[in-house]
Amino acid sequence: MEGIHISLKAEQIGTFLGLPITNTLLMTWVASLLIVTFAVVFSRKLVLVPGRLQTVVETAVGGGFQYVEETLENRKLARAFFPLIASLFVFILVSNWLEFIPGIGSVGFFGGGEHPEFTPILRSANTDINVTLALALIVFVAIEAAGIGALGALKYAGKFVNFKSVLGFLIGIIDLFSELARLISFSFRLFGNIFAGEVIIAIIIAFVPYFVPVPLLLFEVFVGFIQAAIFALLTLFFIKIAVTEHH
Repeated sequence: MEGIHISLKAEQIGTFLGLPITNTLLMTWVASLLIVTFAVVFSRKLVLVPGRLQTVVETAVGGGFQYVEETLENRKLARAFFPLIASLFVFILVSNWLEFIPGIGSVGFFGGGEHPEFTPILRSANTDINVTLALALIVFVAIEAAGIGALGALKYAGKFVNFKSVLGFLIGIIDLFSELARLISFSFRLFGNIFAGEVIIAIIIAFVPYFVPVPLLLFEVFVGFIQAAIFALLTLFFIKIAVTEHH
């Protein structure tokens, strides 16, 4: 469709030491740099009597930690996994919201060839299935580590391998497949929602460039927040299931 750039695959914009550098990978670096810069600057400006920004951040962090602690019912586990859950939420949220900055997805170059295609320099990170799959792998490893650390390797494995009864064995196999299916559900849920939003916005802007895209953009900002929250909350709930003894 002329005037609309839609690509399911992340576009390569260069190489580094023989490794391909895509526009979504570059966006993950931008998001990470922004988060780290904010954290460093913010930590250096902490004061005993907080201002508005410090109050908001402290309230959000304190409320988030309290919710994680209440869910896991263990302060030690909360202190161990809250940094991961909060980092996932912040990274996904920033990556989603960066998409709405002017120039993201629209500033780029045309490749060579008879039919040159437009390649944006920066593209929303979560529209790349490789990024969301990498996040899902991190969560998967964290969930399994939480279960083994809390229950022990043998007792945790007993959730999936149970020879006491036929029903228990079948339930264990189902639980094992559902454990592996989380990789797919985690990665494709985030990827599908963000990529679909990007495509819809591109189509709407191409056909109705004035007024109509504004409420849609606001809705997608909300969707970006919701998807970050869902990813973080599912991580928390699955960790809770992993550390709970099987009955």
